[in-house]
Amino acid sequence: MKTIKIATRRSELAVAQASFVGSLVGIPFELVYITTRGDRDQVSSLTEIGGQGVFTKEVQQAVIDGRADIAVHSAKDLPSQSHDDLVIAAVPKREDPRDVLVGSSLLKLASGATVFTSSNRRKSQLLSLRPDLEVLPVRGNIATRMRLAKDGNAVFVAKAALDRLNIRTYEGETMSLDGFTPQVGQGALAVESRRSDEKVLSVMGMITDSATLKALSCERAFLNRLGVGCTRPVGAFCKVKDKTVQIQGFVGLEDGTRLWRASSYGDDPLESGRELAEKLIQMSGLDFPTGGPS
Repeated sequence: MKTIKIATRRSELAVAQASFVGSLVGIPFELVYITTRGDRDQVSSLTEIGGQGVFTKEVQQAVIDGRADIAVHSAKDLPSQSHDDLVIAAVPKREDPRDVLVGSSLLKLASGATVFTSSNRRKSQLLSLRPDLEVLPVRGNIATRMRLAKDGNAVFVAKAALDRLNIRTYEGETMSLDGFTPQVGQGALAVESRRSDEKVLSVMGMITDSATLKALSCERAFLNRLGVGCTRPVGAFCKVKDKTVQIQGFVGLEDGTRLWRASSYGDDPLESGRELAEKLIQMSGLDFPTGGPS
């Protein structure tokens, strides 16, 4: 291939991620800019406008239509069931998957302080630790959100997003993976191509990190079994050591009054992800679908 067309959203973070993937491929690349429903509607909550997938569907369509060769997504935004015409062609090495509370450490926040996040996953875990805090939704790019971290308040941002934008100077706390579980796929990138495009698939295979791919497959199997996207508080993170995967995860209530945590180990990432989901379904007694699109 002489050049490769990369579909991406126009946000600073999305462009940085797409350009990073282009640099890994090692051939000239062209960015094809796409505006998604999530970009057009900056007022409604993500749940109201469709939850997981509102930042990916139009980007995916550009690849399906042939306007682009690949699409670059934050893996956490990608629904756990792929489009029939598309396949995850590459998964580069994962960045830091942790959440950052920008503006203050958790302990230093005064009672009644406001923490901004539109993630039910973050809200549930935060309120389980600090039920005295107020949680308000927020939309917008990284810079917009970080400006809210003032006057004793704080905002959640993904550590990987800060790193990819080279934002190094800020007050706050990086949350522990043991006590604050990330979103499925957080810190990883997922590169989609047409399932039938063998040339692109061949090129993309060269930039895939096998451990990250295995971990992401495990986490997405967990989410797919639950049949949920962003609407219910769930999270999971998988570590890979040699041929073994270790996945930890949780499900909870939005108000943080109940959280259930468990882990699973095994050689098969898909089986381990599904096993963890089954454990949490049994532990929580919550009503989950039987799996499928999310």
